Amino acid sequence: MAQLISTEVKEQVIKEIRDNGKRVVDVAASYDISTKTIYHWLRDGLGTNTSTLEIAKLKRENEQLYSILGKVTAELKRPKR
Repeated sequence: MAQLISTEVKEQVIKEIRDNGKRVVDVAASYDISTKTIYHWLRDGLGTNTSTLEIAKLKRENEQLYSILGKVTAELKRPKR
């Protein structure tokens, strides 16, 4: 039997993906909702469009790149022995 999910929960899930840049798989696991359901909400426009999802993905990738860049910069500034 299909579980009924409230509008508030749907909005929270969409917000976490759209605004916080979280992966659909991670959000689905934390809310115990299938990824297929979440992708259906996204496709039907329950809060975002494709370009918004792409922006969230790019933000997440930028954070990872800044982290890597920071580590490399710290390595380069360390005195050589």
